[in-house]
Amino acid sequence: MKKSTGSIDKEIGSRVRMRRVSMGMSQEKLGDMLGLTFQQVQKYEKGMNRISVARLVDIAKILNVDIDFFFDGIRSGKADSGFAESSTPSYVADMMSTPEGLHLVRTFASIKSPKVRKSIVQLVNALAAQEEVERSS
Repeated sequence: MKKSTGSIDKEIGSRVRMRRVSMGMSQEKLGDMLGLTFQQVQKYEKGMNRISVARLVDIAKILNVDIDFFFDGIRSGKADSGFAESSTPSYVADMMSTPEGLHLVRTFASIKSPKVRKSIVQLVNALAAQEEVERSS
């Protein structure tokens, strides 16, 4: 009987991809370091194949993160008892897993002037609003 993967597998895979991309490492390089093909790494990152705990420990070492990095904010499915912080929205992980998103965040973080940062946010808001107008026309 084949075990199916779920949303947690996809989330963990997305975090593997996000960290790998942020380090500028290819799927092929990570695969070589793990003794896998890049296709297997690709399946892990898409959540198509479940990553074993032992393999995740190896990935964490290679990507230079604590194992907690892959689980931070993932809910167990049990009802919360009290107040809890909401997890990071999926669009953040989606953006950070693209080369453009990562470059944007790195470059934006290097800008020290609050005035320049505010101007950039205003520009992005204006561009997004313009795109929305064009889509609805």
